[in-house]
Amino acid sequence: MATGENVTPTRQYSIAGLFKVEGTAIALVLALLILVFMITAPRAFLGFRVYMSFMATVPPPMIIALGLTLVVVAGEMDLSFPSVIAMASYVFCILYQNYDMTWVALLAALAAGTVMGFINGLVVTKLGIPSLIATLAMLFLWGGLTTVVSNGMSLAIPQIEGDLIHTMLAGRIGVFPVQFLWALAIAVLMWLILNRHRFGENLLFIGDSLRVAKVVGIQIDREKIKLFTLMGTLSALAGVFLTLETTTYFSNAGMGYLLTVVAAVFIGGTSIFGGSGKMAGTVFGALIVAIIEAGLVASGVQGFWTRFFIGLVFIISVTMNAALEDPDKVPLLKELRSRARK
Repeated sequence: MATGENVTPTRQYSIAGLFKVEGTAIALVLALLILVFMITAPRAFLGFRVYMSFMATVPPPMIIALGLTLVVVAGEMDLSFPSVIAMASYVFCILYQNYDMTWVALLAALAAGTVMGFINGLVVTKLGIPSLIATLAMLFLWGGLTTVVSNGMSLAIPQIEGDLIHTMLAGRIGVFPVQFLWALAIAVLMWLILNRHRFGENLLFIGDSLRVAKVVGIQIDREKIKLFTLMGTLSALAGVFLTLETTTYFSNAGMGYLLTVVAAVFIGGTSIFGGSGKMAGTVFGALIVAIIEAGLVASGVQGFWTRFFIGLVFIISVTMNAALEDPDKVPLLKELRSRARK
């Protein structure tokens, strides 16, 4: 056998290289949290039921967070989604309750969310209002419209549990929630859009530099309108999933997701400055927020500590992602490295 020929070189894998894989750092944070709660609340976290509970409740905020990741990648923000959730939930419930519609009710709810997202995009692009302010205004506008249309009433549709649409979208495979599989499928689709589709490439250009995006010929307004329209559709879908899981509609259905969805996006490593996003990180970020809330209760920690720990994990996760991408982005690490060189 000849030496020095046709020999496959041994690849050197470093820990730093491993952490460059999308979502690895935030996955480690999730694993550490689960380990901590296994120690502090073994009766809950050493069994499977708590994890099945997470997988039943996480899909709606996860789906919204995936859409919001694309919005943030483009350097924008959408705070109107709680009201879009509520409107879609109402449309679905009222059509099912009054007209016994199922799949048509789903399509109508998605259409309502799509139109609301489209209008959001027009407000941002054609009126020139910064998206943070515009969508905050639309949060109140759509929320007020939903309350007026529904007359402030709640609706319950427990009878839907026996229907095919409930089985397919919110049923169980054994004890495993079907909704989580749908959420993972949407996560894969969003990853492909961001990383393998021209639309995602355009959003990355827009978020990184508007001037460069214009130079390469990207129709910025058109892409932003498409972006907010997609966000509206995903928010409506999340609203339907929430309705199918709880079999109820109430006017402030989505308000509880406002802070947790935003936290999931940035905990997952998406840059607040735009031009960079991590769909896998968003998935883990949504799981982290859910596990913190349940884990603290199971560990006997009083409920008002929840936001404190979410904020703490938020800071740690964002710092870890920044340090792994570019240590010079973290002034403390930059200073330590400078001192070490001396």
